Amino acid sequence: MKRRDFVRNVSVLGATAGLVRVAKPWAMASFLMDESDRSPGRDPMTILRSTLVVDGCNGGPMNEAYLKKLKAAGVNCRIAGGSIEFPDEIVLTTTVREIQQSYKQGKIAQIYHGHYADFLGNEHNQPMGDPRPPVAEFYEQGLRICGICYNVVNIYGGGCLEPHVGLTLAGRRLVEEIHKLRVVLDVGGHTGEKTSLDAIEMAPEIPVVDTHGNVLALNDNPRCNSDRMIEAIAKAGGVLGINSFSDFMVRNPKNDHLPSTPQATLDQYLDQFDYIRKLVGVDYVGLGTDNVIEGGVRVWEGMNRAVMTPESYSEVWTYPKDFESISDLPNFVRGLINRGWSTGEIRKVLGENWLRVYKQVWGV
Repeated sequence: MKRRDFVRNVSVLGATAGLVRVAKPWAMASFLMDESDRSPGRDPMTILRSTLVVDGCNGGPMNEAYLKKLKAAGVNCRIAGGSIEFPDEIVLTTTVREIQQSYKQGKIAQIYHGHYADFLGNEHNQPMGDPRPPVAEFYEQGLRICGICYNVVNIYGGGCLEPHVGLTLAGRRLVEEIHKLRVVLDVGGHTGEKTSLDAIEMAPEIPVVDTHGNVLALNDNPRCNSDRMIEAIAKAGGVLGINSFSDFMVRNPKNDHLPSTPQATLDQYLDQFDYIRKLVGVDYVGLGTDNVIEGGVRVWEGMNRAVMTPESYSEVWTYPKDFESISDLPNFVRGLINRGWSTGEIRKVLGENWLRVYKQVWGV
C-alpha cells in the first residue's frame, strides 16, 4: 500500500490530528462539576474519583503493595508490559472501549507498551541470526504502543544520546508497520530528536506520543525534549507524558559529575506542565510518571553505563519531594489547582488527552 493511500485510509477511519474529545459516560460525577471551575477550594480526590485516570508510563514491577497504591491514588489505566501479575485486578486492554469497561468493573486497565524496538530484531542484530516475530505477532499479543530506541543507536535509528542520528531504512519500515497496524508510535524521550522527527514526517497526520519525557528548556538533560520536538508532537495531535524522575528535572552539565544530584520538587514537576500548556496548549500533555521504584534507591550497579550514562542518571534514583510515590497523585492535582488550572484542564492531563490519542489511532 502506498503511503498516501494508507494515510487516507487511516484518516477515513478516524485517526486524524483533529482534537476529538472522548465522551465520558463512565464518569457521571463529572457532569455535576463545573469544568471551567478554577476555585482553589476544589478537592483533588473528587476530581480523581470522577475521572478515568491514565498514567502514560507506569511500568514498574507489580506487587500487592504497589497495586494498593495505584488503587488508592485513583489510577485506572497504566501503560506497562504485556504480562499481567494480578488478573483479578488488572486487565490487559487493547481498545478504549475495553479501558472504559474495566473502569466500570473497578479494575485497572493495562496497555502493552514496547518501550523500544530492539525486541523486534534478533540477538545483536546479526544478519544471519534467527528472525524475530514481526510486529503483527506482538500486536496479536496485545501490543498497542511501541517506541524506537532506548538512549543509544539501534538498527532503527538514534537514541537520545545520539540525537543527530536519523531514522534508518529498517526504522522506516518499522514505522510503516506500526502505523499500518494502528499501534501508537512512541517518539522523543529515549529516542533521539532526528529519528523522532523523521518518524513524524513519514505520516504527519497520525498522532504520536512521548510516553515519558521532559522539557529541555527547563533542564539540559539528554532525556528531555526540545521545543521543536514538543511542537512536532503537538502538531501531529499527540501527547507528551511528563516523567517524574528527578534527574530529568535537575541533572545537567553543571552537576552531572556528581554521583547523585538533588531530589527534585513537586513544583519543578508542575513547571513542566505549565511550560507545555503555555507552549502548545493543554491538549498535548499528560501523566507519564515512570514511577518504577520507590525513591532513594541505589540502582547504578545493576545498569549498563553505556546506556544509562552519568549525563542522564544519578547513582541514586529519586522522585520529587511530595510526589515520591504514585500514591501522592492527590498532591499533584492539588498543585495544579493552586496554579489556577481549571477542572476541565486537569481532567485532560489526568487521562482525557491519552484516551483521545488512543481512540484516534486504534480506531475504537
